[in-house]
Amino acid sequence: MKKFFSEFKEFAVKGNMFDLAVGMVIGSAFTSIVKSIVDDIIMPLVGVLIGGVNFSGLSVKVGDSVIKYGNLIQNIVVFLITAMCLFVVVKALNAMKRKKEEPEPEPEPEKKPDDIVLLEQIKDTLVEIQKSNNKQ
Repeated sequence: MKKFFSEFKEFAVKGNMFDLAVGMVIGSAFTSIVKSIVDDIIMPLVGVLIGGVNFSGLSVKVGDSVIKYGNLIQNIVVFLITAMCLFVVVKALNAMKRKKEEPEPEPEPEKKPDDIVLLEQIKDTLVEIQKSNNKQ
């Protein structure tokens, strides 16, 4: 039980809880904006395009109950638009994160001129010869 509370403390102190709370508040505000756009702009336009149907008024009476399937249609549209927006935002954030994680490619060293390479090979050969002569 002690381990559980220490893990929870670590989780809360890391800031994850605060990030989650901020995300919830922003998500709630964003959802209300999307809902307003769908209810007040998109659905009336869709209703006009398909013959003046008001989706919020669509319902079926079954016995004494009323099934308001028009509200369901509107809520599905709100969900789809919200999900699409969140998908685009998460995709953009992941792309930015990947760019930060990718190291800058190291520039290729300049190729040495052939005469310098040849002189270095001669020097290395002379050093090897001198080492072998000193061993004897």
